[in-house]
Amino acid sequence: MNAAAIDHLVIAARTLEEGSRWLQDRLGAALSPGGEHPQFGTHNRLLSLGESYLEVLAINPDASKPCRPRWFGLDTPEVQDRLSRGPCLLHWVARTPAAPLPAQGQRLSLSRGSYAWTLTVPDDGSLPLGGALPSLIEWAVDSPAAALPDVGVRLTSLTLLTPEPDKLEGALAALRLTDLVNVEPSSSVRLRATLQTPSGEVRLE
Repeated sequence: MNAAAIDHLVIAARTLEEGSRWLQDRLGAALSPGGEHPQFGTHNRLLSLGESYLEVLAINPDASKPCRPRWFGLDTPEVQDRLSRGPCLLHWVARTPAAPLPAQGQRLSLSRGSYAWTLTVPDDGSLPLGGALPSLIEWAVDSPAAALPDVGVRLTSLTLLTPEPDKLEGALAALRLTDLVNVEPSSSVRLRATLQTPSGEVRLE
């Protein structure tokens, strides 16, 4: 996994059930069980995209409060307000041999069940450039994508909308990720994924 690649997309929701139902209704495909992340008090479910995957992520109401801010800005009023309007495509995670940028935070060693990885997470748990700049991941062995059932869904494009397109494009170039995504100017940060499903094309935002 030395070449730069999109590792997975993060769909966030107020509850795991709400997010799973939202995604399954749009894609017509069942999600696979994920697990819990004790370090951040979250849990997830997964869906294969072939060599990458989709993750539905939510705060785990049964988990102890973490000793640091939750990842992907889940503790922030901005993200909580957005999720109050429904689940959304919040963030993306990439693999790249390039060193992380300061905005992406330090690499943390994490694990879930048999999986182990390092991930860049800012100390305050914020989303790098509002979520347009990816978190960077490195798996100890294989990612969950290798074990998920193939449900015939594939990512065909990922578009990053941002008020700072030049800044984002410069950061992506430094990370050798420019060829993986499209960047468009926008008044706010949003992500748009186009997926091909057995029933046709679907867009997620």
